[in-house]
Amino acid sequence: MAFYKKKQFWGSIIAVALLAFCIKGIEKDEMLALFKRVDYFYFILAVLFSFAFILTKGFRWKLMLSQQKPLKAWRALSLYSAGQILNIIMPMLTGQVGRMFLFSKNEGLKKSFIFSTIVLEILFDSLSLILFLLLTSIAFVFPEKYRYVSYIIASITFVLIVILYLILHYQNGIENRMQKSLKPRWPSFYIGTKKFIRSFVKGINLLKSSQHFFGSLAYSIASWITHTLVVYFLLKSFGFELPFAAAATIMIINTLALMIPITPGNAGTFEVAVSSSLAAFGVGHTEGVLFAIALHLLDLIPIGVLGYAYLHTEKVSISEIKAKHEDDNMFDKVSVDGSLIENETQQ
Repeated sequence: MAFYKKKQFWGSIIAVALLAFCIKGIEKDEMLALFKRVDYFYFILAVLFSFAFILTKGFRWKLMLSQQKPLKAWRALSLYSAGQILNIIMPMLTGQVGRMFLFSKNEGLKKSFIFSTIVLEILFDSLSLILFLLLTSIAFVFPEKYRYVSYIIASITFVLIVILYLILHYQNGIENRMQKSLKPRWPSFYIGTKKFIRSFVKGINLLKSSQHFFGSLAYSIASWITHTLVVYFLLKSFGFELPFAAAATIMIINTLALMIPITPGNAGTFEVAVSSSLAAFGVGHTEGVLFAIALHLLDLIPIGVLGYAYLHTEKVSISEIKAKHEDDNMFDKVSVDGSLIENETQQ
């Protein structure tokens, strides 16, 4: 396939365009003035919590994995980070296919089981997001001039709760309505949505023990807290006197905006989402964009360090995985009943 027809090519084009839009008009003197006033004590705290964030994600995946194969902590964390590297460099859902291939080939895990852990990650991220939104709204009162932001968060919370409730309790009815309204006009979209809903529900059914459920939920909530602390301490290091609630808001809006990766590493889309969130709190364009770039790097550093350690030790070729799976869509490999289509005899 010609390079210009590949998803990565168009994702890269979008990333470059968005980054150019963000940095347009930023002067060198403004950048130097901002970096000179950075408080490195808070910056180091932000770095430490960025590693804590990936640790909570990795330990959650380790707990999910323990149902089939226990792994030592370091191996689980580095393997999980290596999978995240694939998610970063491969746009859309092709990175998830790469993760399944990596975990299956290197750890002897069944692709169907790996797929179920991916679905569970989505589930717990959704559930913990709702709980985190509710807890932050109770614990922190937004300043009057930021009150409209709290309305946005409340609306997002309500929508997420409704979506989860509808999927869990009215699966058949939703599918029937989609079949009538979507299938005749957009058959591909209908099939993809149906596969996602059924895979989502199948993943929920894998939770057979309260230990795995509450343990995974606890790690998920901890990941939201640590990521919010990354944002909060980075705000402090840049000299932005914003409350903890503002950090939570920025983190939540950014996470929601990036749930489906469009560009490699969310380059461009990340900066637009974060700088736009900061603008709601009165932060200027230049400062907002530079903060977004710094936060993006902090999110990538722990994954890069831990993931590279695994890839280097195991001599895994990322280029080989990309060449084999960069045009694959995860849900193209899922049947309409939500199961992964694969040749299990190879496992």
